[in-house]
Amino acid sequence: MSKIKIHDREFVKSISREEIDKEVQRVAAQINCDYAGKRPLFLGVLNGSFMFVADLLKNIELECEISFVKLSSYQGTETTGKVREVIGLSESLEGRDVIILEDIVDTGHTMHKMMDSLKKYNPASVEIASLFVKPARMQVPVDVKYALFTIPDRFIVGYGLDYDGLGRNLPDVYDVVE
Repeated sequence: MSKIKIHDREFVKSISREEIDKEVQRVAAQINCDYAGKRPLFLGVLNGSFMFVADLLKNIELECEISFVKLSSYQGTETTGKVREVIGLSESLEGRDVIILEDIVDTGHTMHKMMDSLKKYNPASVEIASLFVKPARMQVPVDVKYALFTIPDRFIVGYGLDYDGLGRNLPDVYDVVE
């Protein structure tokens, strides 16, 4: 499908599943190299990252662990600017190498809050891997070590990202038609 409709909005395909797969494999290879001999903890941020987490970990050749947290700052197509922690962390991070797996970093508020929260657990290191980064929207500087796609300021849906709860299951990514 090159065009879809969700709720009251139309979307057009912008990134194919094949392009996503290629970038996931590229980033997985880099993580495999960077963390050789280590046992990182991957920390997926729900709900949006679930497809990214699953596909990335299929390509990780390291001994590793996975856990999830749920943070939210979106309502509809706009960020609220307020980050709410819905489901917290239960694993010990003391001395661990942690890689946060996020669907999209736009304003930076969510990742900034999460990085601050994780510091109190004394991890050895914390890095961010994000499917999408929107530099034009960045309000708080955040270092995303593993960015798959840098995109302009546009609202997208698919591959885990939703519009008011719908569209997460789409294998491709779609831009909203303004």
